[in-house]
Amino acid sequence: MCKTLIAAALAATAHAEVATYSIDPTHTFVTFEVTHFGTSTNRGRFDKKEGTVQLDKAGKTGKVELTLDTSSIDTGTAAFDKHLQSDSFFNAAIFPTAKFVASNFSFNGDKVNEVIGQLTMLGKTVPVVLKASNFNCYVNPMLKREVCGGDFETTIQRSQWDMGWGINLGIPDTVKLAVQVEAVKQ
Repeated sequence: MCKTLIAAALAATAHAEVATYSIDPTHTFVTFEVTHFGTSTNRGRFDKKEGTVQLDKAGKTGKVELTLDTSSIDTGTAAFDKHLQSDSFFNAAIFPTAKFVASNFSFNGDKVNEVIGQLTMLGKTVPVVLKASNFNCYVNPMLKREVCGGDFETTIQRSQWDMGWGINLGIPDTVKLAVQVEAVKQ
């Protein structure tokens, strides 16, 4: 019985190796895609973002908090950016940030394959699942520190956040979000 208790204590000690990572804004991009009247795809990104990731690789758990500055939306067209920042869409004057918070990571072996959390925009919080298409940790040769990251995506219905402008005109409710993220171990 004593051997069982010692083994359990050692397993619990090895299990709790939570590391904290700061999101690298130069290697992290949150982009969106929505079709434009069924002809082409409009794309944009948020240029200002910040956040942290906590990851316990041995315990296969994690937490993430990612904040986006909604006034930093960039589509490459100033007039379109202004329209997206207006109260027709992100209402950046009243809701200056959008935030993704998650504490449920799903692993396939040693790789994160899903992050299940909550996306808050326009003062409303909705569950969102980000699926990983790539995940890896490595020692960055320039920083000499561990970096973890990957490519994640999901599809949302913008009307869930009462962002319904243009749906009746034929602009889709469905928006694809792609999150390319790298975070540096602290």
